[in-house]
Amino acid sequence: MITNHAIPPSLRWGFALALTAFLSLFAAGCSDNSQQATNSTAESDTGTDPKGLITDERIINAGAEPGNWLAHGRDFEEQRFSPLTQVDTTSVERLGLEFEVDLQTNGAMESTPIMVDGILYFSVPWSIVHAVDATTGELIWTYDPEVPRVFLRRACCGPISRGVAVYEGNVYIATLDGRLVAVTAAGGEKVWEVDTIVDKDRHYSITGAPRAAKGKIYIGNGGAEFGVRGYVTAYDSATGEQIWRFYTVPGDPSQGFENPAMELAAKTWKGGEWWKAGGGGTVWNSIVYDPDFNNVYLGVGNGSPWSRLIRSPGGGDNLFLTCIVAVDADTGEMKWYYQTVPGDNWDYTAVQDMTLADMVVDGEPRKVIMQAPKNGFFYVIDRSDGKLLRANPFVQTTWASHVDMETGRPVENLEMDFTEKPKWILPGPLGGHDWQAMSFDEAKGRMYLPTQDISWLYTVDPEFKKTGIYKRNPGLFNLGSDLANQTILVGEHADEEPMSKGNLKAFDPLTGEEIWSVEHPFYWNGGVLATAGNLVFQGDALGFFSAYHADTGEKLWTHNNYVAMLAPPITYSIDDKQYVAILAGAGANIVNFFGTKGADLPALKYGNFGKLFVYSLDGKAELTRPAELDRSIPEPPPLTASADELLRGEQLYNLACGACHGGAAISSGVLPDLRMMPKAKHDIFQDIVLGGVFSGNGMASFADVLSPDEAEMVRQFVIAQAIKAREPAATETGG
Repeated sequence: MITNHAIPPSLRWGFALALTAFLSLFAAGCSDNSQQATNSTAESDTGTDPKGLITDERIINAGAEPGNWLAHGRDFEEQRFSPLTQVDTTSVERLGLEFEVDLQTNGAMESTPIMVDGILYFSVPWSIVHAVDATTGELIWTYDPEVPRVFLRRACCGPISRGVAVYEGNVYIATLDGRLVAVTAAGGEKVWEVDTIVDKDRHYSITGAPRAAKGKIYIGNGGAEFGVRGYVTAYDSATGEQIWRFYTVPGDPSQGFENPAMELAAKTWKGGEWWKAGGGGTVWNSIVYDPDFNNVYLGVGNGSPWSRLIRSPGGGDNLFLTCIVAVDADTGEMKWYYQTVPGDNWDYTAVQDMTLADMVVDGEPRKVIMQAPKNGFFYVIDRSDGKLLRANPFVQTTWASHVDMETGRPVENLEMDFTEKPKWILPGPLGGHDWQAMSFDEAKGRMYLPTQDISWLYTVDPEFKKTGIYKRNPGLFNLGSDLANQTILVGEHADEEPMSKGNLKAFDPLTGEEIWSVEHPFYWNGGVLATAGNLVFQGDALGFFSAYHADTGEKLWTHNNYVAMLAPPITYSIDDKQYVAILAGAGANIVNFFGTKGADLPALKYGNFGKLFVYSLDGKAELTRPAELDRSIPEPPPLTASADELLRGEQLYNLACGACHGGAAISSGVLPDLRMMPKAKHDIFQDIVLGGVFSGNGMASFADVLSPDEAEMVRQFVIAQAIKAREPAATETGG
């Protein structure tokens, strides 16, 4: 939806934000509660000005436009390397804030802005799109696709959006509820809209950025944890007409197969009825177009459920889970594939960013595709035929010892079999590297990437172990693990848990050499930008945006923004002035389940807020510093539950609440910490959880999975955790 106003453009932004802030005072729910802003359009941008005219030719020749950032990864190669040099190792100390834009959201900011012809285009939570002046931050227009807030329950990991595509005069946004929308780049008016979801009974969503090339828009989906079947669709960029669709896992064999690729894949799924559980294989992040071979590369996700014992009890590789799949850009016909984790058992998605490059490998020039997926091995693959060239570890990998270069298969560590006994395994489901972008300096042959060593206590669903039958739970995560007892089991095995850490690394993809590494205090940090100024930029979980020397890792500049940064930075230039931009705002949801690990996260101190920060040499803008929050836990209501009821309450909390509100009811600060509920919230707890009184803020009703008695057991568990958290304070004060 877009609305014209008679308010001058310079005032409209502030008015919209003020209105939103005012409305947010009346919202008190369990999710992002501030995305109700009215859409606005600058009157000068009504469609007559040819904005956003990005073409294939411009992207292919992006080197001729060093000041622009034309595509998700800057160009089709998605190297995220900028040739700009005004900000370099000697001048970076002069970098200062040029402007900041308060985006009036408390959700995770994960978008890569597109900068073309002086305008920044980017998305924020709830798939809302902004166009702002790249030199001033002044709002030009906003488009809100009006995603129903109740849809948050159908999404794994929050109302996030990782960006837009700008192409041939339009801006394309894929919405959380599964629509693909084209709006004009000049004014944000809707051109067309299509619904991409094939099965409304399944919890599909979209959080990834669409890709544009060859007159088409390519988009995948999410939802594997809820039990869906993955696919990618290509749509005509001008009309929204569907051109082709490629499924990533086979459906019910009795219904036949869509193409020879699905028939091939079905032979690798053995036993069981995987199609009833969904199968998984969602392409929720990386899609890369290759003009050299007219390929589109699909990064395919994990299985549904996670456990291959449940999903495919007869074994098999389960194609095309955890694969890089090359399909024809015009037809969707598969050309080749490479599978990183045959028969995936650990949520080791291969959806992480993929980078194209020209490299000399073993004395021969090769056109390669590179990826650092969750499983902890860095892959270099020949993009002409899918041949594996390198597979080197970049983090600890206790699940496998190495990748056999003859077969291309990982050699699994049988001691890490968790069928009978829970096992801490590295990497965990957050991966050695997740969606946070990496950056490649082709001249140096060096990749800069955010890494993490964070384990997970893997288990198998206890009911399945007893009966051999897996019961899918519609509306809840379907991992095939003992999620209900996860926090309890973690406590029992706490002394076995490996240390967690996060790093920024400079890595040689061919040799596997770690050139340098910078360790961060927390594991969940932001994406990376490298520049010809010999700099590497990254924001981190503690709110610091920093620049490092690309050759040594020495920190040359840092700026405290008081908010975590997950999104990757970009840089651009206008009128011979270089800018560095980053979207800031922490994420929650499944990361919450891992806990804060003792980190002094800014969301806990100041709350979470979405902002755009833009820097330049000698920038003089003053940062708005947030006030510290009162994080004290009020005295909770009396605890009346029995021990058995508390145990059941914890199990239900883990299944229905933990992914958003934090394991053990301890939030990372982004979403409400339920231990801090005042008496008024306790009094209407049933209305919130079952009645959906805050559904307009994303807290939909759970009446389909929880009874009133079960909701009360959850509340009692929260009360118990609040009492536990207050005990140290009570002791210190003599209480």
